[in-house]
Amino acid sequence: MAFVRFSHISLAFGDRDILKDVSLHLAAGSRACLTGANGSGKSTLMKIMAGALAADSGDRAVQKGTRVSYLPQSGIVHRGRSLRDEAETAFAPIRELLARSEAIGKTLEQAKSDEGPVAALLEEHHRLQEQVEQSGYYRREAEISMVLGGLGFAPDDIDRDAGEFSGGWQMRIALAKALLEQPDILLLDEPTNYLDIEARTWLENRLCNFPGGCLLVSHDRYFLDITVNEVYELFQGNLKRYAGNYSAYEKVREVELAGLIKRYEEQQEEIAKTEALIRRFRYKASKAAFAQELIKRLEKIERIEIPESLKKINITLPPPPHCGRIVLTLEGIGKNYGERRVLSGLDLLVEAGERLVVAGRNGAGKSTLLRVIAGSDRDYEGTVKYGAGVSAGYFSQDAAEAMTGNEQIIEFLEAEASAALIPKLRDMLGAFLFRGDDVYKPISVLSGGEKNRLALLRMLLKPMNLLILDEPTNHLDLHSKDILLDALRTFKGAVIFVSHDRAFMEALSTKTLELSPAAEISAPAAARLFFGNYAYYLDRLEREAADGDTARPAGAAAVNGRNVITRNSAAETRELDKQRQALIRRLQRREEETLKALENLESEKTLLETELARPEVYSSGDKVKTIKFKLDECTAAIESKTGEWEKLAAELKAAKRAPA
Repeated sequence: MAFVRFSHISLAFGDRDILKDVSLHLAAGSRACLTGANGSGKSTLMKIMAGALAADSGDRAVQKGTRVSYLPQSGIVHRGRSLRDEAETAFAPIRELLARSEAIGKTLEQAKSDEGPVAALLEEHHRLQEQVEQSGYYRREAEISMVLGGLGFAPDDIDRDAGEFSGGWQMRIALAKALLEQPDILLLDEPTNYLDIEARTWLENRLCNFPGGCLLVSHDRYFLDITVNEVYELFQGNLKRYAGNYSAYEKVREVELAGLIKRYEEQQEEIAKTEALIRRFRYKASKAAFAQELIKRLEKIERIEIPESLKKINITLPPPPHCGRIVLTLEGIGKNYGERRVLSGLDLLVEAGERLVVAGRNGAGKSTLLRVIAGSDRDYEGTVKYGAGVSAGYFSQDAAEAMTGNEQIIEFLEAEASAALIPKLRDMLGAFLFRGDDVYKPISVLSGGEKNRLALLRMLLKPMNLLILDEPTNHLDLHSKDILLDALRTFKGAVIFVSHDRAFMEALSTKTLELSPAAEISAPAAARLFFGNYAYYLDRLEREAADGDTARPAGAAAVNGRNVITRNSAAETRELDKQRQALIRRLQRREEETLKALENLESEKTLLETELARPEVYSSGDKVKTIKFKLDECTAAIESKTGEWEKLAAELKAAKRAPA
């Protein structure tokens, strides 16, 4: 079986230990993700697994013939070939096999009837032909078309020079090549960074059906929950494995963190008492020896640290100014780009407290609509009316461009924030990944991602009652997304947003506006309003597809016209919701019990493995046999319990997605 394994890997940069005695095994069928705080060494670990970086010590083993494909976070540029030809380079190893096969064929044509060498050549020739056939080489055009289409490339893109594509699309090309290589082990570092929701969904399905092993780094919780069944956490150079998907890991880690915090607080109390005694006695001659003993004891304490990525930070947005019930009214909004019709006669009303997600495929006009609403694009048809007392804040990926100069981050925000918020700025900056000395960085040296995070935080510091957010979660890690989500869910004003993070969209939205691009260049674009969150919207689309019905589903309104489809009655809705919540509670209890059993089994397995490594055990054949039997039983129980948990997780996900 193909695999990549490394054991007892260590790596240091200067005096900082990035990896300390780390071991990890990936084989066909592995579905793992790597998590940890920013800067914890995830990308470094991926590079070592890919063979792109050497460790200071430890062993890396790759099964003979194992093909490994690695996608880094960024930095890949393709040029000098068409998109089609660039994608074709993924099959270069297969062409080498073909060349070898052809060379053997020519040798066989000239060979004499010497049975030994001829038989060996025939066997190798047959093996090479099988490898080429199994690789899909002869079906590569269809495969290239499917993969590029799944990742969002249009048919017209296929003959374009690869150098014409922007940075995000360059990474999509690199991802396409990694998938087309059909490796045994796939290492993907932040593959979802540059993908829209449709491309992410396609990639989820591709990875779920991928026969090899994969290791992922991603900040998309939903993506991880769908694609992985084990999580490796990297913290302070140490690596620990957790069974289950990302949400299961978070539940187990939350329990662990509670215990860790308790021990941390107890240790801090002990340290404080010891330091107080030292201060009291160190300058008294009669107690000097005692003080020195306390100092030595203090130095020997192994300090407990709380993972930065798991610290609970709450940020509160400034209270929104008072405004009327109607926050925004759109009437007859239309927009063209040349001959292409993007928006057509769009009518919409947004009320205070609503959180509207704008959904639709690339090119449907989502960002365009937000620019029109925010007033940054004034070349449109129709009218945009803000309600009485409405003050709007707008964030887009272009918001960072105006931020320049040598002012430090902390100074820059102090000048923008109200007096009440200034004491909270450090925590807020930490929530947006500016920690420690980062707050003293001049704005001029910040990367594009850092500037975007700063621009978002800068906007959130101002008292607004309408927030217009275009991709606010880009460049945030999972922890920061959760902090932002909590802040926006408690925000009393209205929010209109676009995002490619499905978990974020489902958790924040209360209504969904679907934009559909025109079927033809000059044809009108369409829009529908759904009276439910993004999960409700997806469920309705699935029902439409299953019914083969083009009529609007219950709960949707035609916002270009006036016909609103009625929903279930209030009594029916309450009863359905009551049944659904009861089912969810039952499934959650069973899931918690299963995860607890899995945790106990994992602990038991660790103890058995430790026992097996003891000299007095491994030197005794009988003891080894007994422990190995128990270990096999434990491993089988873990596999069975993991399957049980996966089934429960799928049922729970379906129950949560079902509309009330």
